[in-house]
Amino acid sequence: MNLPPDSLQACICTYECTFCRSCVDEVLQNVCPNCGGGFVPRPIRPTEERRKGVSLTHQPASSMRVITSFSREEILDFSNGVKSIEPQKR
Repeated sequence: MNLPPDSLQACICTYECTFCRSCVDEVLQNVCPNCGGGFVPRPIRPTEERRKGVSLTHQPASSMRVITSFSREEILDFSNGVKSIEPQKR
């Protein structure tokens, strides 16, 4: 699913991999399939320009969707291997 810039369902890891909340909770088990880190809610970029040139209008969110190259089975195996480690200690 594509997540619009103002989505409250978007979660992000430290490397800015972004997934929807239901995938993070139900499939990924709070383990990024790329780096192994945890997820936090993705910040929402301001739509209103409060400083010159700084807003969603001037710096639009990417429209390029990137799909993981890992299969669901690979993701589950990876997640199961590290999910018991606290995200800040991975």
